[in-house]
Amino acid sequence: MLRHAAGTQASVEEQERRGAQLSYDVYPLRTVSLPFINYTYIVVDSRNHQAMLVDPAWDIQAITGKLKELQVEVQGILLTHSHEDHVHLASDLTEIYDCAVYMSAVEAEDYAFRCKNLIKVYDREILRFGETTVTCIWTPGHTSGSMCYFLRECVFTGDTLFIEGCGGCQFRGSSADQMFDSIQKIKACVTPDMRVFPGHSFGEAPGASFARLYDRNIYVQLESRKHFVDFRMRPNQSKAYHFQ
Repeated sequence: MLRHAAGTQASVEEQERRGAQLSYDVYPLRTVSLPFINYTYIVVDSRNHQAMLVDPAWDIQAITGKLKELQVEVQGILLTHSHEDHVHLASDLTEIYDCAVYMSAVEAEDYAFRCKNLIKVYDREILRFGETTVTCIWTPGHTSGSMCYFLRECVFTGDTLFIEGCGGCQFRGSSADQMFDSIQKIKACVTPDMRVFPGHSFGEAPGASFARLYDRNIYVQLESRKHFVDFRMRPNQSKAYHFQ
């Protein structure tokens, strides 16, 4: 695994120009430990069969079985934030594959996250596995150090942004005000055809285009900070954990 220097100013657009000929495949895995239903992702560089995992949780047999089926070499684990349902299997998988684990420095420090082979990454830092590049974008709101991971044609958003909504802002280190800024930041980085792979589904399948979010997701549509914060923090949100 190669990484560019922390704090690089390389943009997602620059990454796209560099990686225009690169290709990869995304394999979503729906993993369950009720009441939680999560999506873990396996990203495979199609040229040399190196793989990254995103937010592995709950079902180690499903994950390791898929990796064996794909016959890939695991290079690392990308963690969007430190909540248990997103980091649950990180330690176990590092013991099996001895791979690196990537988390934003802010998240690791603010929540005292520890894991074997942990590498702290920073906003706009670029990682490479195989022939595929990943741009780390710091998106606080759900947690203080939430990180989204941009590839050339898709983004892994964890609990920052869902197809249908955005992550809760009632937790320690959360901020609806920062969530507004982070979604604006994501909107500035994406193109309409980029696919969104979130940590949870509330009915829509992962991998929808960002154009779909403009039609479906009120948090993407809201341009007023006050309206966004008021709506995100409204009382009696009964469907916050209706994962599908």
